[in-house]
Amino acid sequence: MKQPIHNKKHLENFRKDLRNNSTPAESFLWKQLQNRKLDGRKFRRQHSIQNFIVDFYCAEEKLIIELDGEIHNNAAAEEKDIKRTEVLESLGFIVIRFENKMVFDFLPSVLQEIKDNFRKK
Repeated sequence: MKQPIHNKKHLENFRKDLRNNSTPAESFLWKQLQNRKLDGRKFRRQHSIQNFIVDFYCAEEKLIIELDGEIHNNAAAEEKDIKRTEVLESLGFIVIRFENKMVFDFLPSVLQEIKDNFRKK
């Protein structure tokens, strides 16, 4: 039997912890995505795929949204993010990334880019 890749049990507490301690940017974007507010798409927060926990996930679109804060601004983190994105894309997911600052300063553009990645119009 094929192993499930979504929301593995051993990551449940970690996912819950991340949801309860969202960054300000995650909380701000979540207000725009929750309850199908963006074009009727259902998003999940802190969803796990394989052993990765992604910030936001829309199953209907196989779309992953990642928000990057200061912690991502170094060579080691960037390399890790690239590898993670490659693995997720190889599984058929679309991954888009935004810097936290973008969410606050350019929210309409961020939301438009998310919508531009919807396959089903």
